[in-house]
Amino acid sequence: MTSLTKIAWDDTVLPFQLDRSDIRGRVARLDGLLDRILTQHRYPFVVEALVAEAALLTALIGQTIKLRWKLSLQIRGDGPVRIIATDYYAPDTRGDTAQIRAWASYDTDRVDPGGPGFTQIGSGYFAILVDQGAGTVPYQGITPLSGGSLSACAETYFAQSEQLPTRFALSFGRSRTPGEDESWRAGGVMLQHMPKASGPIARDGGSGEGGLLAAEDILDGTEGENWSRANLLLDTVEEIELIGPQIAPTDLLVRLFHEETPRVFDAQSVQFGCSCSADKVRQSLSIYSAKDIGHMTTNEGIVTADCQFCGAHYEFDPDTLGFEAEKSEDDNG
Repeated sequence: MTSLTKIAWDDTVLPFQLDRSDIRGRVARLDGLLDRILTQHRYPFVVEALVAEAALLTALIGQTIKLRWKLSLQIRGDGPVRIIATDYYAPDTRGDTAQIRAWASYDTDRVDPGGPGFTQIGSGYFAILVDQGAGTVPYQGITPLSGGSLSACAETYFAQSEQLPTRFALSFGRSRTPGEDESWRAGGVMLQHMPKASGPIARDGGSGEGGLLAAEDILDGTEGENWSRANLLLDTVEEIELIGPQIAPTDLLVRLFHEETPRVFDAQSVQFGCSCSADKVRQSLSIYSAKDIGHMTTNEGIVTADCQFCGAHYEFDPDTLGFEAEKSEDDNG
């Protein structure tokens, strides 16, 4: 039974709605996807855990965007962990698999392997970017790092930037099932109140850290009671229920929210995927002059580039790079 559940639900995001509470949500389980992201790098465990949390948040949030759109999380700070970046590529066609990638930059000499992860990001910001494709201007929302975890930052982001009460319950770590090697697993639940018909709330400040908005600043009356009740139910979830694989997400929703009338929709499968290519590297270098390209050329007479997300290695003839090379190619017809 465990193996069947694992096959059915690993690397999936299941959207649902609590009809009684006017709350929507997602349940995510990550297994092979997360292992693929992390085994490509040799991050210290504390950095791996931050990347795992960011990837899980990306899966939960990304499922809300439209087909062919791209959603990115960017976390930047002045601490030993400088950058955590993730991308979610929505599928081109409904029912196809979405793709996720993630990467981190950190100062090896400053990271405390045994210390808490979030504090090692330091002061900075949490951002969500949504790219709707060619011919559009990407949307970007930014909030300061706060709350003690990346999931708390995401909750603050939605309250502050979107004025949508949001709650995450996440669990992630290395685990071992009988007869298998140790691997990363992650699971989580996201709750989000449906947008209010009355529109945005004008406030000078909220009750959150640094005066940022929190859920209690947005909802009141019956909506506030519904939100509080759903959160109390989510508080009863156990880590093993989030990660699985013994408990299917559908069973978890019934266990947690059967009184809220949960209704599930089609699950979204996710896998590791990277959009890098030689053509995209050439395009990124097209803004440089031949002199600039010369400074990038190695002693072996080539220009190299490595993808930070997937580790792909590219090598180029410097004469074919830069805007001067492109102009020469056009002139030669």
